[in-house]
Amino acid sequence: MSLSVAYNTARSSLQASQSQMAIVSRNTAGASDPAYSRKIGALVTTGGAARVTVLRASDRALLNKMLETTSDAATQKSLLEGLQRLSQTIGDPELDESPAARIGTLNNALKQYANAPDDAVLARGFVKAASDLAASLNQATSSINAIRQETQVQIADSVSRINDILAKFKIANDEVVSGAALGRDVTDALDTRDSLIAQLSEEIGVTVVPRADNDIALYTDSGVALFDRLPRSVRYESAALTAGKPGGAILIDEIPVTGSSSPMPLNSGNLVGLVRLRDDAAVTYQKQLDELARGLIEAFAEYDKSGGGKPDRAGVFTYSGGPSIPKPAPEGLAGLIKVSDAVDPSKAGGKFERIRDGGINGADYTYGDGTASFSTRLYQLVDAMQADRAFDPSLGLGNAMSLQEFASSSAGWLEAQRQDASQQVAYQETLLAQASEALSNATDVNMDDETALMLQLEKSYSASAKLISVIDQMLQTLLNAVG
Repeated sequence: MSLSVAYNTARSSLQASQSQMAIVSRNTAGASDPAYSRKIGALVTTGGAARVTVLRASDRALLNKMLETTSDAATQKSLLEGLQRLSQTIGDPELDESPAARIGTLNNALKQYANAPDDAVLARGFVKAASDLAASLNQATSSINAIRQETQVQIADSVSRINDILAKFKIANDEVVSGAALGRDVTDALDTRDSLIAQLSEEIGVTVVPRADNDIALYTDSGVALFDRLPRSVRYESAALTAGKPGGAILIDEIPVTGSSSPMPLNSGNLVGLVRLRDDAAVTYQKQLDELARGLIEAFAEYDKSGGGKPDRAGVFTYSGGPSIPKPAPEGLAGLIKVSDAVDPSKAGGKFERIRDGGINGADYTYGDGTASFSTRLYQLVDAMQADRAFDPSLGLGNAMSLQEFASSSAGWLEAQRQDASQQVAYQETLLAQASEALSNATDVNMDDETALMLQLEKSYSASAKLISVIDQMLQTLLNAVG
């Protein structure tokens, strides 16, 4: 009887060692997979026999920290990429392509023309400088619109990825719940589930809520349910963009989670960065350019000289809604501003003299005395360009300043936004690296440890095999003695 007990014990030990060695081999094979967590073979003794239960190395607190920093880093990264593209509208300062530099060029050209009002070459230089400035504002608006349109596509792609991940998550979660209930090894399914949560956290801030029976629910970082036994529908209200206006909202179960009407707005994730770029940074920058265009039209406006009390009219600079002076600046004005055909001889009926003498809006708006040396109007325009004028204070650049100061402040604001996003990206990526390293240390496979464990298990296996061999010999001796 004692030999039988010894044999069963040795066989149980042999089987346990085999199972543990299989787990070590499994860890070795998964060591290069970033989604793989180390598996642990825990020995459990029942009825005098040893069996192996497969456990999984995990740390929920470290995983939650990694998910949080992943979402925060994704927010800043997508915002930074957009701000870098917006910064390209300013151009290289050394090439004098920024709106502020072009205003300076226009001011110099106007002063030169004022000093020699009969010089057609200087008049042509002024018109060219004015046209270049208007074209730069037009191009900047086109670039902003293009960036916002690209962001629309990226938002739609992000929403599609979220829905796809949630669908895959349901499959993995169901496998964990049902497998655990039936006593199966669900550690690989747990790896898949955590990997999907990590992918989801790149797109949207996620909060993980454990539930009974190994089930979990997912919520946004603002508390909106994303997954609760079933994935929630994430939808994007894609609509045509209007310059200076926010785009469509993202909805989860028809609850808006972005936009001013959202009761529970998202806080982090790639999706948040894209929305902030489209609806905050790009819209504010567009409004600043529109204000600059309004200031230019206002500075070069013509006023009634007849005494009839007619309203001021757009002069050298006008737009498709002219000749009235736009107050406040309509959305997209920077994309509509242009030099009046009336002062450009290359256009039908255009004359340089109207810059000097006025009359773009008819005889009642004429300043000149009929002589080619008349320069009063030109010096008035010089003063108007350099004078402080009121701008929209809600844009965060100040209440009153000159055109060039406003353009410089706008460029400075955009650069400050870009630098802040760049610093935030560096900071968040550092935190993410630290969180990932901490989680890796707790859950990843250490090949040195696995090798040492394999050697130990091989010794245990050899000892159990040796014991079985000895028992076999003893039984054979006993049988020979009896027989």
